[in-house]
Amino acid sequence: MAPLLETEMSRIYERSSNENEELKAPHVSEKREWDIVWRNVIIFISLHLGAIYGTFLLFTQAKWATRIFAITVGMASGLGITAGAHRLWSHKSYKAKLPLRILLVVFNTIAFQDSIIHWARDHRVHHKYSDTDADPHNATRGFFFSHIGWLLLRKHPEIKAKGQSIDMSDLWADPLLRFQKKYSYYLILILLASFILPTYIPTLWGESLKNAFFVSAIFRYVTVLNTTWLINSAAHMWGTKPYNKHIHPVESKPVSFVTLGEGFHNYHHAFPWDSKASELGNYVFSFTNIFLDAMAKIGWGYDFRTAPRVLVFKTVQKLGDGSHPDF
Repeated sequence: MAPLLETEMSRIYERSSNENEELKAPHVSEKREWDIVWRNVIIFISLHLGAIYGTFLLFTQAKWATRIFAITVGMASGLGITAGAHRLWSHKSYKAKLPLRILLVVFNTIAFQDSIIHWARDHRVHHKYSDTDADPHNATRGFFFSHIGWLLLRKHPEIKAKGQSIDMSDLWADPLLRFQKKYSYYLILILLASFILPTYIPTLWGESLKNAFFVSAIFRYVTVLNTTWLINSAAHMWGTKPYNKHIHPVESKPVSFVTLGEGFHNYHHAFPWDSKASELGNYVFSFTNIFLDAMAKIGWGYDFRTAPRVLVFKTVQKLGDGSHPDF
């Protein structure tokens, strides 16, 4: 994966430094009453109860083929978030040919975490206004809020105000993303990709409809949701800050392992345009990097952006907390 041109390094470093200087003053969230959206509370409680039952069935009744299928579908849907909505469309950290873009849209639809355009908008707001009241899952409001609470409460007015300032024209220009975003299509697609097919397919090898539904659909869906949410919560709270000690995101290998490589979050917020979302060599904790390398080899992915080592080291020396193994 080719590094950024050397001529860009000074500009990027100065821009990153200026942004990080602004983040040195800690942000304090406004204390607000929790305006609960009870419909969402009921939905998520029901889903999590179903996932608990699915966990029981996974270990006691489900066939091995169903277990493997649920894990495989879960990893595919995870790639739809990590390699797709996140690295490709939110950050434009690499380019993808049509077959890969179609594959990632399918994977993302299985994940059912809203459309790619919506997901990318929230994520761009998150990076621009990280851990402030304009951040949809502001970690300064506590673990529960940043993990799931932000989906159970009405949004802070700053989120809507700042969100309108985010340029999304690049994604709206993509007909594939517009197709997925269209509400009538999206409802059909998510029902088919995330629930109906994952329930039907295991019955082809003799799995019961009950096991297939609660294991391959509900358990798999809720598990991927919670691993994704760990990036918003745990990866903003507990870990080291070798690249920028002035921001909340941290490095977390456990989170990276369960999220297919998204837990090196201090690095990611320091260099959000890096397609690896981590320093080189972390493949044991990043299945997404393995997947993207495979896509590069077959020519479906190209123009991968990677932070030059000298830029990383300069940032570590100036802003890191001293935990980097090379310093």
